[in-house]
Amino acid sequence: MPSEDGLITLREIEGARKNLAESDLGVIKTPLLKHVTGMFPQLPKSVDLYLKLENTQTTGSFKIRGVANQMKFLPDDVKNGERKLITMSAGNYGKAFAYALQKHRLSGLCLMPITAPQSRVELIKNLGCVVETYLHSEIRHTMKRYEQTHGYHVLHSFDDKDLIAGYASASLEILEEDVKPDIVLVCCGGSGLVSGVASGFKLSGLKDCRIYAVEPQGSPTMYESYKKGSPVTMRVKSIAGGLSPPFAGTRTFQHCKKYVKDVILVSDQELLDTMKQFYKRGLVAEPSGCAAMAALLGGHVPDIEGKKIVVFVTGGNVTPSEMVSLLQ
Repeated sequence: MPSEDGLITLREIEGARKNLAESDLGVIKTPLLKHVTGMFPQLPKSVDLYLKLENTQTTGSFKIRGVANQMKFLPDDVKNGERKLITMSAGNYGKAFAYALQKHRLSGLCLMPITAPQSRVELIKNLGCVVETYLHSEIRHTMKRYEQTHGYHVLHSFDDKDLIAGYASASLEILEEDVKPDIVLVCCGGSGLVSGVASGFKLSGLKDCRIYAVEPQGSPTMYESYKKGSPVTMRVKSIAGGLSPPFAGTRTFQHCKKYVKDVILVSDQELLDTMKQFYKRGLVAEPSGCAAMAALLGGHVPDIEGKKIVVFVTGGNVTPSEMVSLLQ
């Protein structure tokens, strides 16, 4: 049953885990690298570091977890093709969305910012999904217009309870390996992932676990929302396009305020430096996927000595040419 305060429940998370296991979208249990502090010599040796490799997930990011759970609850008129689906995305959610539509033989539209890399736009188109590009400030209005005027069914790319519950499945995977972290670091764009991960850990009994959301300095929507006490809309700009929605979600803000200790900001340069360190260790991660680790390597996380720390590496959708361009 849904909780009275609008937050996801442990029962909903466990249900999402079951839905993902039964899904035909190929969602996998991603690897958890254990005791890997030695990979990063600048960290205190007393830290016990774990990396949750969501960059190895189907479609290259954690997004498919949320999409797979959302697909479970589609209305019948969408399932039978009478109504089309619509979403908004800078890339990774759109890829998972398009992949799911192709698998289920459904039609949909993905609204993308004009700043999205052309490689992401073409990839989503090649999966059979229609793409339209707009200014950041126009996307929400356009999606609402398609919903109200043309009857499209919206799958929100971050502010959705079914999505958040799907993301929370990653927490259960970590706990099933008998890992009970003291600190968890998660990238924060729309905040769907950190909302789910934090809910999963806290509702499973890790009351003292400190969970931090990590945003780019140029796209601090949740950071500013914490300061204001309500979700904000603002101009954003970062090399991490996947972490740069121009507004914070209502549901995600609610979950973060309940379960997330604080929001940490990192610079674009720190994202690139972390991306380079990952690459040297054989890990391919896009700038957005490096945010959580950048917070740790940049010394932004308090009281880490002797702590068991789980860091989410969240996306690996970067082309070789993009990698060269970013790291040169």
